Amino acid sequence: MTATAYDVIVVGARVAGAATAMLLARAGLSVLAVDRARFPSDTLSSHQVQVPGVARLARWGLLDRLTAAATPATRRVRFDPGPVVLDGGFPRHAGVDALYSPRRTVLDAMLVDAAREAGAEVREGYTVQELVWVDGRVAGIRGRERGGPPAVDTARLVIGADGKRSTVAAAVGAQRYRERPALALACYTYWAGLPMPVGELYQRPGRAVAAFATNDDLTMVYAAAPRTELPAWRTDLAGHYRATLDRCADLGERVRGARQAERLRVAPEQPNAFRVPHGPGWALVGDAGLVLDSITAQGIGNAFRDADLLADAVTAAASAGRPLDAGLVGYRRRRDAAVGPMYDLTVRVASFAPPAAADRHLLAALPGRQAEIDRFIGVFAGIVPIPEYRSWRSLLRVLGPRGLARAGAASLRQRDRG
Repeated sequence: MTATAYDVIVVGARVAGAATAMLLARAGLSVLAVDRARFPSDTLSSHQVQVPGVARLARWGLLDRLTAAATPATRRVRFDPGPVVLDGGFPRHAGVDALYSPRRTVLDAMLVDAAREAGAEVREGYTVQELVWVDGRVAGIRGRERGGPPAVDTARLVIGADGKRSTVAAAVGAQRYRERPALALACYTYWAGLPMPVGELYQRPGRAVAAFATNDDLTMVYAAAPRTELPAWRTDLAGHYRATLDRCADLGERVRGARQAERLRVAPEQPNAFRVPHGPGWALVGDAGLVLDSITAQGIGNAFRDADLLADAVTAAASAGRPLDAGLVGYRRRRDAAVGPMYDLTVRVASFAPPAAADRHLLAALPGRQAEIDRFIGVFAGIVPIPEYRSWRSLLRVLGPRGLARAGAASLRQRDRG
């Protein structure tokens, strides 16, 4: 059994892994990426590439490929939390003002092709059996392609991009922190004959729903509910799914007039946790290093951002002639700072807790104020930073002095009751 040496081996070649492999190969490193799957293939997904993720695709020269695959752009969103209905557009970010909701059969295959074009070797249908260790450092992988002989490949750095049940994270004992329990279940399917010129988001007590146009003239319709209801949903998944849509204005009626194109997919286990993302000879990216509930649809954008951050850290170390894991403390710090506020927001949304008193005042103040509605939509798209939006200066602009005082008093009353 002979060993082949690389600068970097990436375990997992979907959105996080393929993007990381592509960026590192473009920087001149020798890269091997492996994955159990063969592409194109499907996987559970929140679908949405939020606007900052789309901006990265544009910067990487890949957005044109996504649009060439007839992936529709969504430039406006109708947000209906019940008391009000807000129709807004996305603030422009790095020249981009739309999100896309591609099928993973399209997006993942596109990224794998881009990694190969950059010079990375990609092995599909490959199972990693174990990591190779030398003097306390990860130094490679041992595995095999489907039907092939066992192989050993070595690398200066092994990156786990193999999802929330990461083999690499388990093998290195990557510690979890800021962990929260799984709070929500999710299910979705695709509908033909359901035009969706704008994205639609609904919040109802104990429910969240999203509907966005995707490839092949289909619309993806997603529903989430508290995970405590999982036993009931399992007895009649389709019935609970349709009953949820019936609570969302006329969406249920429009769905009944459409054709279900594929089976319902369900995600019963959606953990929320950070993992320590690096150690001697190894690193983690994407869901392997940070996973959160799909209810805010941040996963793909997080994967792209972290691929960028990790590739920057690794290439800087390579340029300086240092070990490739030498700068990864900065990678962890930048990742955690970037995602922390959205992580906390996601956990709150997935808990299905009643909205805070201040949030009710904020929503009531938005109708008829298009610029403020667009900023609000931009928060959930990851364009407007949450701390900036929640600052007292921002709230004062939206609510005015009296409104801000009333919201503050309502929050105090709610806190005292709780």
